Amino acid sequence: MPHFVIDCSKTILSIQDSKTILQAVHSSAAKTRLFDEPDIKVRLNTFEKDYLVGGKEHDFIHVFANVMEGRTTEQKANLSKQIITQLKLLFPKVPFIAINIRDFEKATYCNKDML
Repeated sequence: MPHFVIDCSKTILSIQDSKTILQAVHSSAAKTRLFDEPDIKVRLNTFEKDYLVGGKEHDFIHVFANVMEGRTTEQKANLSKQIITQLKLLFPKVPFIAINIRDFEKATYCNKDML
């Protein structure tokens, strides 16, 4: 915990490689000190076709962040800004870069180590 899932157009990888993108999100999240660094998980999904941004196939990056409940709105807003700031530096010409953060409920979250 937390999980960051990055969806992006495949052409993004011609600008930066996947490891650079994954590391940028990981390090941005770690710098906020909201999470223990070994717990941060980051994945990347690319879309070669079958997507529209503003009705056209524009490049895009969208990060879906899933975090355990308990962080304040201000902490989550700072997390969002830190990640988008880093991605904007890596991709200054990409027209759409965004993030949204969702909370996991402690009561319903389970992983194999909890059993």
